[in-house]
Amino acid sequence: MGAATRMLTVGLAMAGAISAPAVAQPQNLRPEAQDGTGTRAVIETLSARLLAAPSATAVLEAWCAERGLAADPRILAVRVAGIDKAPTPLQRERLAVGPDESVRYRRVRLTCGTHVLSEADNWYVPGRLTPEMNAALDGTQAPFGAVVRPLKPSRRNLSLHMVWRPGEGTMPGPDAPLFSVEALLSADGVPFCEVAETYTGAVLARGER
Repeated sequence: MGAATRMLTVGLAMAGAISAPAVAQPQNLRPEAQDGTGTRAVIETLSARLLAAPSATAVLEAWCAERGLAADPRILAVRVAGIDKAPTPLQRERLAVGPDESVRYRRVRLTCGTHVLSEADNWYVPGRLTPEMNAALDGTQAPFGAVVRPLKPSRRNLSLHMVWRPGEGTMPGPDAPLFSVEALLSADGVPFCEVAETYTGAVLARGER
């Protein structure tokens, strides 16, 4: 069993171990999601969909529509300015780039209506994208997954880490981190992006039907 597989196995086991009730309840949740058991089930459902899908953006778009989070269930990537993270040597190795090859960094909040569903770090190789894709990433609020969709990318999960613990005594608020996923995106076997995504308590919300 490889290191990435072991990390995912541990993370999924942690997800299955979530239990216990809590007190303060987040707003706009239906009753089944207002206790530890319901919250665990929602988190496990979303994390399983993300691990199985080639695009986190597509999963979040479907999630937003399914739970009625906005009249227009589009996902927007709101750029977080003033942050820059150089890729680590290990990330460069996973991306199969040399020490001098350009790797760009982009941090965004993925939103659906007024809900911030996740924060994502993207390290991507601009030379492996089209000029149009690079321009969209630089100048629009299009999510990374939507921009690179024409490449028909595959997604290899590197890790799943559960952050929220019901034993802490409170239900997660909309800004609370629930879990994080790291993954590598490739097209035709060539990696072009590494992502680190942290999903928030906003994914637990339900709109009024």
